[in-house]
Amino acid sequence: MAQLFAESLIRDVPDFPKPGIMFKDIHPVLQSPQALREVCDLLTEDAKAKGAEVIVGIESRGFIFGVPIALNLDLPFVLTRKVGKLPYDKIQEEYSLEYGTNTIEMHTDAISPGQRCYIVDDLLATGGTAAAAAKLVERLNGQVAGFGFMVELEFLDGRQNLPGYNIHALLKY
Repeated sequence: MAQLFAESLIRDVPDFPKPGIMFKDIHPVLQSPQALREVCDLLTEDAKAKGAEVIVGIESRGFIFGVPIALNLDLPFVLTRKVGKLPYDKIQEEYSLEYGTNTIEMHTDAISPGQRCYIVDDLLATGGTAAAAAKLVERLNGQVAGFGFMVELEFLDGRQNLPGYNIHALLKY
């Protein structure tokens, strides 16, 4: 498979956010309409192939990729946000971080029972946030059609926190 143009733009930033971490900076991809279109188009193809009926974006970079996918497929877009950011009736899901926990939320009327949801984020690392988003979808009686990520950090084994789900990552490190 040919290298994606987007991959040529991702830059390594050593020792961020702390010493010993090699950060994969996707901002140059966002600054390139060609690269951003490439990523969104490829994830759109995957969402369509998986029969998505709703696109779910994980805060915040999942919004950047998820909205164009939803528009490309003429589908609804659902926000999955950090706690305290959604104004209406919502459900919450807590997940583990390296040190502590975090919580994400979704509106209770965001997904209808049985809808096939394609969950989008920029990066799959440990899989905690993605697993929490899947639980929210399932608690609302939706089905997880699959996950779409621009980047997967394979050495963090995020897939092990998403057993049984169909995961598509465009770039793997």
